Amino acid sequence: MAERPRVAILGAGPAGVGAAYRLRRADRAAVVVLESREDVGGNAGSFDLHGQQVDYGSHRLHPACDPEILTDIESLLGESLVTRPRHGRIRLRGRWIHFPLKPVDLFLRLDRAFALRTLRDAVSRVLPGGADGGDTFAGVLRAALGPTICEDFYFPYARKIWGLEPAALSAIQARRRVAANSFPKLVRKVLGQLPGVKPVGFSHFYYPRDGYGAISRAYAEAAAAGGADLRLGRRVTGLERRDRGWRVRAESAAGPETHDVDLVWSTIPITGLARMVSPPAPERVIDAAGGIHYRQMLLVYLTLDRDRYTEFDAHYFPGPEVAITRLSEPKNYAAVGVPEGRTTLCAELPCSLDEEVWSLADEELGRRVAADLETVGLPSPEPVAGVHVRRLKFAYPIYEIGYEDQFDVLDGWAAGLDGVLTFGRQGLFAHDNTHHALAMAYAASDCLGPDGFDAQRWAGYRRVFETHVVED
Repeated sequence: MAERPRVAILGAGPAGVGAAYRLRRADRAAVVVLESREDVGGNAGSFDLHGQQVDYGSHRLHPACDPEILTDIESLLGESLVTRPRHGRIRLRGRWIHFPLKPVDLFLRLDRAFALRTLRDAVSRVLPGGADGGDTFAGVLRAALGPTICEDFYFPYARKIWGLEPAALSAIQARRRVAANSFPKLVRKVLGQLPGVKPVGFSHFYYPRDGYGAISRAYAEAAAAGGADLRLGRRVTGLERRDRGWRVRAESAAGPETHDVDLVWSTIPITGLARMVSPPAPERVIDAAGGIHYRQMLLVYLTLDRDRYTEFDAHYFPGPEVAITRLSEPKNYAAVGVPEGRTTLCAELPCSLDEEVWSLADEELGRRVAADLETVGLPSPEPVAGVHVRRLKFAYPIYEIGYEDQFDVLDGWAAGLDGVLTFGRQGLFAHDNTHHALAMAYAASDCLGPDGFDAQRWAGYRRVFETHVVED
């Protein structure tokens, strides 16, 4: 490419704004970013609720973040990025266990029968014939951790998060989504809490005082300052192949608009991309798009007229006795004292579009969350000053058995579109953290040079992406 290419980036989540920032910082391309929402950050964004910044669920920037990316974030956010200790709890067999796991807490609070059976399972793993295996989520974890931890923790949690039986989930779900997926890894996590053993930054996380979405906002502002054209409230409706490059069609409140570009970098769900390209994708590609699925999520925010609800940043609920999977309190993430006398809770409730709960009124969802909290022995949130609900249609990729075949069809088709690149959590149907999505953005930018896009180098990065494991 003799001239700087024109790049349209679809989606302004961390991957999209991260790529825009890197491209403009290195002056590699002219960039337009098209985002359907009126803000940036996607599922890793934040919004104002009664004078407080709240996130779309529970988010942390983990110390595992690539040093180059972390340096950029620290530079962009300055003193507003704080280091916070992890201070959460898991409800396990009717008892609260600190999360991350602490040796002393495990010794004092863990149910004795559960502990003895877990120890027996650990011993059986090292005996001949001890691991039964199986190439599913259930088989991998049962072979590695034994039945006790699986039946009392991982399997009930999996049913709630993904809406399927563990045996119906791919083994990849266990390898990509469960960091402590073996007894040695679990032991290292626990022992890592001991003074003199834990590495620097272990059990801590980074968080912006203005909400997690401040990370994406900082990238977007820096990209715009560098010349990127950020267009919010633009819903992409079509991609049309031209003699040279692509014509991107979008709709906004002001009407339709088009953008003629050389390259399209898509961070939107790959299933959606397959349905908007012209000439149309082959039928087998459309069929493949219908064969992979995302889990939906209801985020139920309860505003309380009290300064704090508890001292904990997050509570985890793997058991079937309540519908929610996690409760977070943004004030405890950011360590801020405002607004005084008011706090907000965010309850996460995974579901599907065809479930009744998806369409319930905000007030009814608020009552259900309040009842769940009382069921597990947490303080009653009543009286609730306000209930607000956000609905996420693309919360988690579901790795059903055989999904890889469907994704490979989609991925191979997208790779064959000249000038089109898919990446990010939604673009690669990946279980990833924000720092992983940013790593993809940086990698994509690094692959674009004066002679065009280096596909071979990108293929090498893709192999690295496949090793990403979600940090909880």
